[in-house]
Amino acid sequence: MLEHDVIIVGGGLAGCRAALEIKRTDPNLDVALVAKTHPIRSHSVAAQGGMAATLKNVDVEDTWEAHAFDTVKGSDYLADQDAVEILTREAADVVIDLEHMGVLFSRLPDGRIAQRAFGGHSNRRTCYAADKTGHAILHELVNNLKRNGVRLYDEWYVMQLIVEQGQAKGVVMFRIRDSKVQVVRAKVVMFATGGYGRVYNTTSNDYASTGDGLAMSAFAGVPLEDMEFVQFHPTGMYPVGVLLSEAVRGEGAYLINANGDRFMATYAPSRMELAPRDITSRAIVREIRAGRGIHPDGSAGGPFIYLDLRHMGREKIMSRIPFCWEEAHRLLGIDAVHEPIPVRPTVHYSMGGIPVNTDGQVRSGPDGLIEGFFAAGEAACVSVHGANRLGSNSLLECIVYGRRTGAAIARYIQDRKLPDINEQSYIRSTQEQINTLMNQSGTIRIGALRQNFQDCMTQHCGVFRTEELMQEGLNQLKQLQQQYEQIYLDDKGTTWNTELIEALELRSLMVVGEIILTSALNRKESRGAHCREDYTERDDTNFLKHTMAFYSPAGIDLNYLPVAITRFEPKERKY
Repeated sequence: MLEHDVIIVGGGLAGCRAALEIKRTDPNLDVALVAKTHPIRSHSVAAQGGMAATLKNVDVEDTWEAHAFDTVKGSDYLADQDAVEILTREAADVVIDLEHMGVLFSRLPDGRIAQRAFGGHSNRRTCYAADKTGHAILHELVNNLKRNGVRLYDEWYVMQLIVEQGQAKGVVMFRIRDSKVQVVRAKVVMFATGGYGRVYNTTSNDYASTGDGLAMSAFAGVPLEDMEFVQFHPTGMYPVGVLLSEAVRGEGAYLINANGDRFMATYAPSRMELAPRDITSRAIVREIRAGRGIHPDGSAGGPFIYLDLRHMGREKIMSRIPFCWEEAHRLLGIDAVHEPIPVRPTVHYSMGGIPVNTDGQVRSGPDGLIEGFFAAGEAACVSVHGANRLGSNSLLECIVYGRRTGAAIARYIQDRKLPDINEQSYIRSTQEQINTLMNQSGTIRIGALRQNFQDCMTQHCGVFRTEELMQEGLNQLKQLQQQYEQIYLDDKGTTWNTELIEALELRSLMVVGEIILTSALNRKESRGAHCREDYTERDDTNFLKHTMAFYSPAGIDLNYLPVAITRFEPKERKY
């Protein structure tokens, strides 16, 4: 049996920053990080736009309090304000710390870190590295892990979180290279496994974003918080769904409809293209529904609108947002200097996740905590985003709460012993699960079932929702879950069996999808990214609270947790 003081699952920004902080706090601790890809290929590397912090390099009057208010307002008042205060107070410090590690942020002419405008922010406070910010940060963090002696298990798929008597004791993991199953016991387990965009059929997320950490937590009896709040990013390239960063609009790009109008003037006149993402996504869908979308031939009535950069000029496009130009040219053959880019909303981010307190320790419900279990990043819900995340706050959350959770783990672990685990029983049950999947003689291909499931979620729990639509989706999902027992695998091998991994990931996706739909069905209001056409108003009297969803094969049980309000009283959200 493998053993470490700390095992961190997930190789993105939150997991790497936590690992680094643990080693900085106590270099003698034995820290290991496991990821199903190499950490450099974690989805954090795709984060483009930047990281918000009140450095005051561009807007000298900016304050952390203004950043906090923008974040709470953007969240439609569902964010926990104590958590938001920590996020925004510590933002400038973590940016400077990253710079000292070697992160190459873009600069002002005088050498200070540059800052740009971003949706929902009242000041220009987003620090960036062109439009490849996640890439710049992640590379430096991974280099620092190696320098600090963190053990990396890359291309291992974690199959189970071991929780016994309210205590996390370790994980069961599967080496993709040769199908070896290993139990790892640890004094602390931390999940930083990212989001679940592949629950939907069009997403900016990579193929690895299958909600494994959320599903494993749910299987272990951990509730998932606020899973109904799914962020649709307004500008996914049509038809591929690949993201064009909000930085593009931050640098001055327009959204135009089939009539050539900058239609955001109708929906958010004070912010225009830099309104929060939920408002902008709904505006685009409404324009398309009203027949002002665009066809590929340029005529009206089509499925997308245009993101227009042409007025910005080649020099600005190539220096500030080169990746946007590269992606449009590579995937669509469009030269964005001379042609507008077709876009429509694409699933992007999970506001909900594994519930944690402000030290990253996982909640067992509205009151208790699970011993030895921590989480951070997109997989966690601390909740700094509430019902809608502001752009450039996600990288910030990963770094602030990755660092904070790492420091908390280093303190927490000092008087803990390695737990006792019956290794053979976990290896045996895991091997049985694998053998069952490998040998079942079904009639359904994984790809077909996954596509039907993703289509079901997209159709029944999208930008706009109703009770009838979601109930129909839940009924369909139950039928699709039953079909999972009928999938068959062509690949019976033990070397790089990616088909087996896809089967395990599909199980995760289906659990996460059921929790999203059930939580959404029971929130009878519109708030942030959760927009119901049968309950069009926000209902603070009944729903100013966090959903806590407990999974079981028999169904989902819901409980609720109060929102922490410390500084900003909820009021109507207008832009």
